[in-house]
Amino acid sequence: MKLDAHQHFWHYDPKRQEWITPEMGRIRRNFVPADLYPLLQEVQIDGCIAVQAEESLRETDFLLDLAQEHEWIMGVVGWADLGQDNLDEVLDQYSNQEKLVGFREVLQAKDPRYMLRDEFVRGMQKLKERGYTYDLLLFPHHLEAALELVKKCPEQRMVIDHLAKPLIKDGEWRDWKKKISLLAEREMIYCKISGMVTEADWKKWTSDDLTPYMEIALELFGPERLMFGSDWPVCLVAGEYEQVYKVVDDFISPLSPSEKANLMGDSAVQFYGI
Repeated sequence: MKLDAHQHFWHYDPKRQEWITPEMGRIRRNFVPADLYPLLQEVQIDGCIAVQAEESLRETDFLLDLAQEHEWIMGVVGWADLGQDNLDEVLDQYSNQEKLVGFREVLQAKDPRYMLRDEFVRGMQKLKERGYTYDLLLFPHHLEAALELVKKCPEQRMVIDHLAKPLIKDGEWRDWKKKISLLAEREMIYCKISGMVTEADWKKWTSDDLTPYMEIALELFGPERLMFGSDWPVCLVAGEYEQVYKVVDDFISPLSPSEKANLMGDSAVQFYGI
């Protein structure tokens, strides 16, 4: 099964999606399943994982409603405040939602120590007890704290979104590699090859700009713990869906059929329990 392990839907509202700046004008509109499905078909991808883009339970409900309507939306990574006192009650509300596979917060917008609070760690442990995964949305300067979090929750399945957003535009990779390699040593930690074009120069990136980061990710995580994600529609500020897909497809062309299958879907199926 081929999966796009990371994409978003939204009904655009400038207040709710305030992170979409004027320079990202192309994505200041609604993006719904009917927009994505033809793109998946063009590259023969069977389905996707819809990931939260807004920090609200309304967002989780919105994505679950879409997943119920469209069989090819195979999983939802929703939002919940892991530190809230009533987390158990919130999770109970979703106990019958089979397509809810995990959760995410926008940790990249928060102080790195935010994820090390006792209440956050306690919330993460509750996710583990219920079988949910966790997506880590980070910048490189969050990686040290993320490693501490992983040590506190060693049995929790987590995936690093967008390679932790290395400074591709600046060509920096040494410090990022050093930090992310420590997380890669943990067998419960996966990584998404996604979100690269928006960390590169939006106007003139090339596949050569992205290749070193994919090579490092493959070296550290192996195809068994890597998963392709388009980050559509965010990727559209820097490239078309088929361009994003082709970069990864070309990169993995020397791999064996089983290695390709892992990176293009099987790893995500295993991680998210699809």
